[in-house]
Amino acid sequence: MIAFYAVLVFMIVSAIIACEIKDLLGAVIAMGAVGFSQGLLFLMLQAPDLAITQVVVEVLTLAIFIAAISRSTRVDTTKHILPASIVGICVLVLVIIGTIQAIGFLPPFGSPLMRVSDFYIKNGLVQTGAPNIISAIILDYRGYDTLGEATVLFTATIGVLVILRNRGKQKDK
Repeated sequence: MIAFYAVLVFMIVSAIIACEIKDLLGAVIAMGAVGFSQGLLFLMLQAPDLAITQVVVEVLTLAIFIAAISRSTRVDTTKHILPASIVGICVLVLVIIGTIQAIGFLPPFGSPLMRVSDFYIKNGLVQTGAPNIISAIILDYRGYDTLGEATVLFTATIGVLVILRNRGKQKDK
C-alpha cells in the first residue's frame, strides 16, 4: 500500500510541476510522468486492460507532442546537459523502482487472475445467446468498459489528427 501512495504522490507532484514549469518541453514530460503514473496505478488496482490503454495513449501523445515542440522551437540546450542528465537518471531510477514495485503486486505465474471468469464461461452462452464467449464478455458483460476504452483511443486519435491538421494549415500561410 505504501507503493500505491508513493506513486500517487509522484503523480500529484508531477502534475504540479507541469502546471508551474515555464519550459514547454518540460511540461510535456511532466504530464507524461502523470500519465505513466496513472497507468502504474491502474496496474496496481488490477486493471491491466486500462493500464495498457493508458500507456499506449501516453506513448503516442508524448511522441507527437515532443516532435511538434522540437520542430517548432529552437533552443540551445548545450549549457544544460549535466543538470538534465541528472534529472533524467533520477526519473529513470524512479520508474525502475516503480516497475519493480508494480511487478510485486502481480499474482504468481499460472494462478488465476480473476475468479469471475468461471462464471462467464459457465453462463455466457445461456445469458447472452452469443456463440462466441469472447464476444459475449466484451460486448455484454463488459460493454461499458469496452466503450470507455474505445472512447479513450478515439479521443487520442482525434487529438493527433487535429494537431497534424493545424500544422499543415500553418505551412500554407
